[in-house]
Amino acid sequence: MTQATLGRWGKNLAVRLPLDVVRATGLHNGDKVEVEARGGDIVIRRCGGAGAADALAAVEEIIRESERYTLDGLSIRDLINEGRRS
Repeated sequence: MTQATLGRWGKNLAVRLPLDVVRATGLHNGDKVEVEARGGDIVIRRCGGAGAADALAAVEEIIRESERYTLDGLSIRDLINEGRRS
């Protein structure tokens, strides 16, 4: 288990994540994380997690499927573009 040290960041305390933890989790500078106090412990987890990947896959599927449907001969993309021009 890797240890980290708390440091002051303005009026808050900050945790600096060691490089091996950053690499193992794939975090990058500026990424958002969720912080939770649970039973006296601190839990830090990546925002989105597996749910974000599922949501992205769903969006891609919706986009693919939308190309099959039209409204009065206009594709979803055409309708979006028309809305942007108005």
